[in-house]
Parts: sequence; structure tokens; C-alpha cells
Amino acid sequence: MLRVGILVAALLGSTATASFAAPPHQRAETSTAALATVTRVAPTEVCTISDERLVEISGLATTDEGFVAVNDSTDLESRRKIFFLDQRCRVTRTVSYPSLPRDTEDMAVARDGTIWIADIGDNDRDRTTVGFWRLASGAKSPVPYRFSYPDGPHDAEALLLDGDGTPIIVTKDPGLPRLYAPEQPPSAGATVPLRKVGQFNLPLTRTSNPWSALGRLVVTGGATAPDGSRVVLRTYADAIEFDVTDGKVAEAVTTGTPRITPLPDEPQGESITYSRDGNSFLTVSETVDQPSSTTATILRYTPTARSAPSAGVNEPPATGTSAPGEATASATAPAAEAATPEQEEMVGIARLIIGIGIGLLVVGTIAVVAILVTGRRSPRPPR
Repeated sequence: MLRVGILVAALLGSTATASFAAPPHQRAETSTAALATVTRVAPTEVCTISDERLVEISGLATTDEGFVAVNDSTDLESRRKIFFLDQRCRVTRTVSYPSLPRDTEDMAVARDGTIWIADIGDNDRDRTTVGFWRLASGAKSPVPYRFSYPDGPHDAEALLLDGDGTPIIVTKDPGLPRLYAPEQPPSAGATVPLRKVGQFNLPLTRTSNPWSALGRLVVTGGATAPDGSRVVLRTYADAIEFDVTDGKVAEAVTTGTPRITPLPDEPQGESITYSRDGNSFLTVSETVDQPSSTTATILRYTPTARSAPSAGVNEPPATGTSAPGEATASATAPAAEAATPEQEEMVGIARLIIGIGIGLLVVGTIAVVAILVTGRRSPRPPR
């Protein structure tokens, strides 16, 4: 019951409206930007992944040769690998994990070519540790590193790299994601404590997505630009980009003004990365829960100029020529619109209601299980 109580408290706390004041020691960590500039872009298709082993893609990164991808947690050994693809999305080789990964959710490629895979998913919030797999350039096998949160388990799906290459976890707490970084350099064979380095309010939009309001409240992926000057986080609906100064990623996310690029109606968008030139976002959706689709398509979104944020919604960019191997999308993505104060208040109320509903569901489920277990243990009447 204690674990259930902690889970309910966490849900209620994370879904509370963002208008509640943060504790004094955390106020500097929380972004005050409630609204953000929104741009319209039309995605183009880069290439299609048809390998039947890549149907639950949770992490994507670019390399000079093409792409690297990993699946979400899976029971099939053939899918529990690091997949290298060429620029046409064909798998060229795979690398196996030396031990069993639990829930790989995101990945990143550092400037020296090191690949980081974030094993940080925790839907049930019952993990005592989370981990990263580190595949050094030219290595044949990744090395695992373990980490522990200072304040209990968190579900997370996004990985960013700080200016010095330090991995930063961004949690999936609805509406108010938290950022955690290692207290000390990762050490193989040891559990390194994490420390909270910030939290921020997700900017509100009305971008269409299969999960409606809930899909706009959770971070499902992240990426750092190749030159380190920007980072992007995504929800099921939008890409949220921040400028980075002096490699200070946590500061950029928690105090910066975001730019929003809508990623509307992607089936289950959990992956995002930058193109190698840093000028575009590349995304891909899972297909495991999409019976009508057996392939995953990498989409390219090219935001408008990254000058100082401006007010209002920009017009759609003019149709241009696609890069080799790309097919221009047939329709322009609808714009995400900035929410009004009244809508912000309604979303805050929705967060609270969702948290209470989930909490009651958990408590009710535990109560039913307890009754069933008690009934099975009752002494049988004499014959």
C-alpha cells in the first residue's frame, strides 16, 4: 500500500495546475514562459523503415552514414538491439546488448561519436535504478551504467546531452517535466546518484494528436543539435526547441523561451532528432499498435528562421524542392495555436482530474486484489 500511496501522491502532484507556486528553492528552476512562438511547417518524407524488427521505435539519432534506432521494451530478442541504418532507411548492421535492457526510450550521439541509449522507461514507477548504455565509437558492445533518483522512481522518455556530454534525463511528469543529471561521472559497475537540475512548465497548444489533451502534456523524446546550440523536446503533438548558451542545457530548458513546431497527428510519436546540419527535426512513430501499418516513415520538419521569437503564428513556408529520396507531403500541417489564460486554467483543472482519476483507479484495483487474495486465504469449512 505504501508504494501505491506514493504513486498516487506523485500523480496528483505532477498533474496539479502549473499556477501553483513552486517552493522558493525551485522557483528559479521553473520556466516562467507560459506561451511560446508557434510556427507552421509541412513535413516531407525522408525514407521508410520496412524492417519488421523496427516496429516499436522509441529512439532515433542521425550519423554521417544515416541513422541509429532502438525499440521500446520488447519481449522479442530480435528487436532488442541497436540498429544502424543507411540514408535510405535500410538496416546495415545491429549491435546486441550484453545483458537484458528493460525499457530503452531514447538515444543520442555525442560529438565524439559515442552513442548513448537511455534505459529510463518506468510505466509502473517501480524501478530502483535506471540506466544508460554507452557505445563508444568503434566499440563492439555497449557498456551499462546505473543511476538512482533522489526522490523516488520517475517514468521518462527523453534524453539530452549537456555541453560537456553529460546525459540529462527529462521525465514524463504531466505538464511539469523534471530534469535530472548524474551527481558524478558515470561509473560502470556502480550506481551513481542523480540530482534534480530543474523543472519547467510545458507550453500549452491545441495541436491535434491521437491522445488529445493528454498528448500535449507529456514529453516523449528529446535531442541536442550537433553543434550543441539548441535542444528540442517533443510531446505526442509538438516539438519544443530552446537555444543553449555555453552548453548549459538545463538552464536553457528551464529559463529559456521555447519555439514550437507542431507535429500533428503522428500515430505515436516518441522519437525526435536533428538532421546532421542541425537545420531540421526528424521524427518517426511507433507502428506496433497501428494494425494498418507495417512500416515507419521518418519525417523531416524544417522550422522557420531561428531569430528572436516573435509574436503570433507564422505563415506556412513556401513549397520547396525536396532533397534526394524525399517525397513532399501532400498537405500542410495545421498550426498549433497558443492557449489563452482561460484555456490554461481548464488544462490545469484537467491535469488535476486526470491525476485524481488515475489515483482512484489504482486504489480501487488494489482493493479488489486484496479482497480476492483474502478470500483465497480464508479457511475452508469442515466437510
